[in-house]
Amino acid sequence: MLYMDDPYLEVISYVERIHRRFLEVVKLELEGFGIHDINNVQAMMLFNIGDAEMTVGELTLRGCYLGSNVSYNVRKMVENEYLAHERSVHDRRSIHVRLTEKGIKLRDRLTTMHRRQAEMLSRAAVGADDLQAVGVTLRRLERFWIRAADLVQRPQPLAPVSSSPAQPLFA
Repeated sequence: MLYMDDPYLEVISYVERIHRRFLEVVKLELEGFGIHDINNVQAMMLFNIGDAEMTVGELTLRGCYLGSNVSYNVRKMVENEYLAHERSVHDRRSIHVRLTEKGIKLRDRLTTMHRRQAEMLSRAAVGADDLQAVGVTLRRLERFWIRAADLVQRPQPLAPVSSSPAQPLFA
């Protein structure tokens, strides 16, 4: 592969692959629980809500979810009774979500899954120090990409077309 000699591109590839593999494990866990009315991404959104009540916008900021997908996934979780939702009394555009009893039960099962996997990590020669070092590096990369996004040259809007007759370029 072209980027295997470039550690930066290799890390980006690893992060993406690790995330997909993790979601595959969550999918298998859900199947093992006999749960078929929620997908792996929705389950992790539910897990990240936890005991909080938050707006859909806060959920987007808190996790790695794309805005349009968050609204769709929240709607599906409400339909399948994992989440309850209500409009904010202060801002009618804002919708607050929280786990229902069914959502709490699934969150608890996912917590157990995470604990079990953390215990398994120690047997896989991945210790707390390793995870802490990776976490530090990933937080630095996140800050870098936030700053990089601010520095990207965005295309300038085109000047409005004038309705007056065309002026010669050189007068």
